[in-house]
Amino acid sequence: MQGKRNFIAKAAETVLPAASIVLFLLAWEIFVREGEIAPIYLPAPSSIAVYLYRMIADGSMLSNLGITLLRIFVGFLLAAVSGVLLGVLMGMSRILARVADVWIAALYPLPKISLIPLLIIWLGTGEAYKIVISAVTAFFPVVISTYAGIQRADRGLIKAAKDLGANARQIQLKVVIPSAVPSIFAGLQLGMGVTIILVVAAEMIGGSSEGGMGYLLINAGQVMETEKVFASLIVLAVMGALIIKLQQWADRKLAPWASLDNDR
Repeated sequence: MQGKRNFIAKAAETVLPAASIVLFLLAWEIFVREGEIAPIYLPAPSSIAVYLYRMIADGSMLSNLGITLLRIFVGFLLAAVSGVLLGVLMGMSRILARVADVWIAALYPLPKISLIPLLIIWLGTGEAYKIVISAVTAFFPVVISTYAGIQRADRGLIKAAKDLGANARQIQLKVVIPSAVPSIFAGLQLGMGVTIILVVAAEMIGGSSEGGMGYLLINAGQVMETEKVFASLIVLAVMGALIIKLQQWADRKLAPWASLDNDR
């Protein structure tokens, strides 16, 4: 009996998310058709699917998606490396932590989108500006989470390592940094999420010829092609979900002990 209940529960967990999406799209389609809503305001899912297919077939969707992904990952990689490094160094040096904390406290709450006009003045509207906004956006969540993870390292494990004869370098590499991995991964996931948002916003605000999903969105909106706007939004949503899920999968593979800690 218990096995049957577990099977039903697992089946529900698998089926219900997809079923909810299907029901939502069906209700949307009926609402638009029966309400005779003009497509310029709210197109039906079937019309959006047609436009999405056309955009994939003519290559406009895939080319702009590739440009946006490149900007996201280049900026995010820069932020991940520098953010984790600074967070670890702050955890190792109290002086550096006090100096960096002042700058982080001042700059982290600053809305990163407000930097876009300044970056356009400094860097123009080319690739450098979009990669910099991507890196700056992801940097702060990564460094803050890394430093917090280092600070929360188990003091009992550190003391045990010292008693066993480990030196300071070995303690950092073998005890402190591994214990901070769950916080580091949490910061990386948060950084990736906000990076996607800011890169698309930067593409919409700065530059109209370099391509990207932001360019596709703003260009479709200017000519009132609502179906293309919705198609682009759907692709962005799917892209974001896939990136986050891939990140979570990589986290489990690279540091399985972090997943075990989160499951407790």
